[in-house]
Amino acid sequence: MKRQRVRSCAGIFATITILTLGGCGNQQMGLAVGSVAPRLPTKTLDDVGGDLSRMTTYRQPDERMYQYSLDKALATGKPILLEFATPGHCSVCDRQLQITKAMLDKYQSQVLFLHMDQYENPEAFKTYRVMGDPWTFVIDSKGIVRYEQAGPMLYREMDSAIRAALPSSKQASIN
Repeated sequence: MKRQRVRSCAGIFATITILTLGGCGNQQMGLAVGSVAPRLPTKTLDDVGGDLSRMTTYRQPDERMYQYSLDKALATGKPILLEFATPGHCSVCDRQLQITKAMLDKYQSQVLFLHMDQYENPEAFKTYRVMGDPWTFVIDSKGIVRYEQAGPMLYREMDSAIRAALPSSKQASIN
């Protein structure tokens, strides 16, 4: 009887630990690296008449992250950093979007940056199997997922993931 209680307590502790690690409720799901990124229409700033509050719960949005629908972005042939973050219910997401904006400033001529807020693009969360946020995908110019990260990222981690998705000639030209 005593052993069963110990095992039960250990099992409960392990479950709680798994559910609380990494961001706001992350579970390892997501798309596998090497898979084709699903194309689906998502809201753009034009779709909401330029009203950023209808695109995101982020308090400091950058309109450059809401110019393209995901399907149109994939059709451009440019690498994409796709950030799933809902700062309206995830404080870690706020910091993640600050890092994403810094990367946007650095790579805006070479990479498209898209932010998906769960409240405004729930279908994208379902399609990409995102079960919590933040969650980051880097997609190469051929539409292949090259990097996937559940939970927050550091600046250097995101920078490295973006560089790996760039064609080799462009990687060398970045400081």
